[in-house]
Amino acid sequence: MPRLPLILAGTILSASVLSLPALAQQAGAPAETQAPNAPQQQPAFDGQTRAPQPPEVAKIKTEVVAEGLPHLWAMEFLPDGRMLVTAKAGAMHIIGTDGKAGPEIAGVPEVMANGQGGLLDVALAPDYETSGKIFFSFSEPRDDGNGTSVASARLVPDDQGGGTLEEVAVIFRQMPSYDGNKHFGSRLAFGPQGELYVTVGERSDAEPRVQAQDLTSGLGKIFRIKQTGEAFDGNPFAGQDNAQPEIWSLGHRNLQSATIDGQGRLWTVEHGPKGGDELNRPEAGKNYGWPEVTYGVEYSGKAVGDGVTQMADTEQPVYYWDPVIAPSGMAYYDADAIPEWKGAFLVGGLVSQGVVVLHMENDRVKHEERVPLDARIRDVKVGPDGAVYAVTEQRGGGNSTIVKLTKA
Repeated sequence: MPRLPLILAGTILSASVLSLPALAQQAGAPAETQAPNAPQQQPAFDGQTRAPQPPEVAKIKTEVVAEGLPHLWAMEFLPDGRMLVTAKAGAMHIIGTDGKAGPEIAGVPEVMANGQGGLLDVALAPDYETSGKIFFSFSEPRDDGNGTSVASARLVPDDQGGGTLEEVAVIFRQMPSYDGNKHFGSRLAFGPQGELYVTVGERSDAEPRVQAQDLTSGLGKIFRIKQTGEAFDGNPFAGQDNAQPEIWSLGHRNLQSATIDGQGRLWTVEHGPKGGDELNRPEAGKNYGWPEVTYGVEYSGKAVGDGVTQMADTEQPVYYWDPVIAPSGMAYYDADAIPEWKGAFLVGGLVSQGVVVLHMENDRVKHEERVPLDARIRDVKVGPDGAVYAVTEQRGGGNSTIVKLTKA
C-alpha cells in the first residue's frame, strides 16, 4: 500500500482520541499508582516525587505519520519540515513529508551497535540553514574498548531523499574507553551561546561507575564544549590539575534526556537504578551524587552503596520517579498548539510507554501528567507546527514509528 501524504496520514492510518483514566479526575491524585521499589526512602522536600496530576488535562489525538522504520534512536526536524533520524544499527535517514524513509545517508562512521550502543543522538548546528552542519553522538569502537563520541559533519541532501555526510570529523571522545556495551548516554543540546552540552553514561558496571565521581574521568558526566570540541570558555574545572576541562557537572548515571528551556538553561532526565530516575537542572561544577547518593535500589533489590539519599555537597534532584519511567528523549514545549502544555517538559518513557508531561512552577514540578501511547518512547520533539512527535521502539530491536500528538 503506498504511503499517504503526511497531512492525511493521521486521518487514515490511526487517528485516535486518548480517553483519560478515571484517576485523572481525582483532585490531587498522582499519575504514578504502583508501589515504590524503595518504600523506606523519603523525598527531601514536598513535591519531589509523585506530583499530582493537573486539575484539567488536554484531550490529545494521536496520528501515526511514519511506520515500518528501522529501530530509531533520535529525530530532528530539518528547516523544510522533513525529519532527520538516526537508526541504532548505524544508519541515518531523512523522512519525507510523505512519511517515507529515504535511502541511507552515506558517510556515517562505523558504530558499535551492540547492547545499548549504536548511532545515538543528532542535532542541527544553530546556523544549520547556512552551514548545513550537524552533530551526532555514537558508540565508537576503539582499540582499547569503546566509548561515546561526538562527530560533526555537513549534511548534503540529494534529489532521491537521501544524501551524504561530508567533512566528517570526530570532535570529542568520552575517555577513558571501556570494553562494555551499556550506559553510553547520550543527548546533545545547544545552549544560547552556541555551546554544545553532551550527556553520557558511566558504563554501568561496578568498576567503572565509581568514576562518575572522578574528575580525571569522563564517565558519568555532562560536558560543555565548543563546536570544534574544545572545552567551552568558563567551564568550572578548566585549569584544575588533572580534571578534564570539558566537564560541566559530575555524578550522573546514564543521561538519555536533555533539553534547553525558555531561559536558555540545560535540563536533563537520567536513568536511575531500580527506582530513582531523576530530573535535574545541571549547574556548573555541581555533583549530582551517583553512585554514592541516589534514590532507588540495585536491580537485585539491595541498597546502592550505603543506601544514602542525601549528602552534603551533592545536589538533590528536582524530581524523581520510583518506580521508574525509564526516560529517553526530552523537549521543552514553547509552542501554542497545545496551550495546556506551554512551559512544560515532555519526556519519553520507555517503561511507562508514553509521554510524561511535567508542568513546572518556580523550577519545581507542580503537576505530572501521563499520555499513554502503548509503546516504548525513545525520543520526543516539538515540530514546527507546534505538534509533539514521539519516536517509538520495540524492546530488543524491531521497527519504529513516529507518532504525532495534537490537541483533539
